[in-house]
Amino acid sequence: MKNRPSRGATLNDDSRRFNLPQTEVDGDWLDVREVIDGAPSRLRTTVTVEKPKTIISRNTSPDVPFDRSINPYRGCEHGCIYCFARPSHAFHDLSPGLDFESRLFAKPDAAALLGGELRRPGYQVAPMALGTNTDPYQPIEAEWRVARGIIEVLAETNHPLCITTKSDRVVRDLDLLAPMAAKGLATVTLSITSLDRHIAATVEPRAPTPEHRLAAVRTLADAGIPVQVSIAPVIPAITDHEIEHLIERAAKAGARAAFFIPVRLPWEVAPLFRAWLDEHFPDRAAKVMATIASLRGGRDNDPAFFTRMQGSGPWADLLRTRFRMACRKHGLNRDRIVLRTDLFRPPAGPQGELF
Repeated sequence: MKNRPSRGATLNDDSRRFNLPQTEVDGDWLDVREVIDGAPSRLRTTVTVEKPKTIISRNTSPDVPFDRSINPYRGCEHGCIYCFARPSHAFHDLSPGLDFESRLFAKPDAAALLGGELRRPGYQVAPMALGTNTDPYQPIEAEWRVARGIIEVLAETNHPLCITTKSDRVVRDLDLLAPMAAKGLATVTLSITSLDRHIAATVEPRAPTPEHRLAAVRTLADAGIPVQVSIAPVIPAITDHEIEHLIERAAKAGARAAFFIPVRLPWEVAPLFRAWLDEHFPDRAAKVMATIASLRGGRDNDPAFFTRMQGSGPWADLLRTRFRMACRKHGLNRDRIVLRTDLFRPPAGPQGELF
């Protein structure tokens, strides 16, 4: 395996599903100054302000335990090669490859938009998911603080919140999250793909180290916040051997629950992932892809409800058995984390308290 890369994708594929014009890489993207989490980059990260009209996204998927979510950012500098959100950049005439990691969009009006949507007559409260598409605590959050603004609104209104992140930066907001958790309103999921620092640095080059994430689990748990660990994705022949150890470490750090998702390769993610394998794991690339095909019905990806998050076939069955046995051994998933919805109070309107 090669030294730690500065970005996740190894290419910036300009092929377009939507027949948009071809673009060329501009020399101005070369950077001589930027260092994030210890990794120098040859691409300068740029942030464009996005002005959406609404901020809450809705879904009806039976595969996820929430029906609404907010994404403070579009694109993600963590650079996880397997990220299923990468294809969304193609809608903006940008590559799901390096563009997804370096040409980011921020939504600074998110908190104000959220307040307006929560004030609407007839709003029915249910847990709000933060970080379901791109990470709310990626490096630019330190400056833009969009995620914190969203949490402030949810805390003010006693609105239940579940956060998913790969970053220990989430502990910055303990002052908001701990009081929410004390009311039964907040939970945090830390995603940890591998405990091997070298593998993690290759597959998620700009995310904090696994040890930093486990330390965040401990800090959150000690503050009374229910924490679960997501082993997502599990990559065959690269990270699958770590499941039992990951669950053990998560439990010792104070996590109450865990879940896993086998690697998914929708749309442009598949060729990016293949190129990444050829670059970093050429000795086992064929085995990895063959195993993925075995759990995805002979394809790179299975988009069907009920199976897309779990996989199917003998390899997926074995993985589930190992996972359940490890969770039982270490006391995870004994009870379900349920957030309260009865404390919600709509935010004050521009004229003051109207509700």
